[in-house]
Amino acid sequence: MHALEPFYNWQHQYISEADTRSPFYGRPHSEFEYSHTIYNYYIHPQWDDLGSKTLYGKVLIADYEEGYVVLELIGEWNDAVENDIMTLKREVLEPFVAEGIRSFILIAENVLNFHSDISDYYEELAEELAEQGGWIVCLNLPDASRDEFEQAGLEQFLPLRELIDWRNYKPIHLYRKFKSEFELPRLE
Repeated sequence: MHALEPFYNWQHQYISEADTRSPFYGRPHSEFEYSHTIYNYYIHPQWDDLGSKTLYGKVLIADYEEGYVVLELIGEWNDAVENDIMTLKREVLEPFVAEGIRSFILIAENVLNFHSDISDYYEELAEELAEQGGWIVCLNLPDASRDEFEQAGLEQFLPLRELIDWRNYKPIHLYRKFKSEFELPRLE
């Protein structure tokens, strides 16, 4: 797991620890000191601690003008024990919403396990974003995790999509791909 790095090809456009509006502003990163672990496996030091013992992430882009964030995740998403959706919502998503972000793309191809609990935080998050004209989508959740996610009926609040070649998109094009799907036309 230590070799899995967050996607870095957009760093010329955005670095979360240099963004004063990001909840990760000022966080130090080392390329050489591995300190975070998921079940005794070290992970690359570029991943950010989201407040969970098993789920880490990296904000790849925050575009305040367009109002979206792309967040890549790694680890185990465990709502049953850790209530990771609440932690993710409170520690990462809500601070961005307070800064004008309305839409979120979660890249979940490195989420190796998912354990569900109640759907309250998913429902609350989806409603809050929809009230502000926003949305959230989760890309490339692995099959085993996807099965549990769907069995829990959470896709109605956090839609799952497959887009294997997402790295080939520019951030704005990735956002617009889903914007057209999730945003309702405004009545004038």
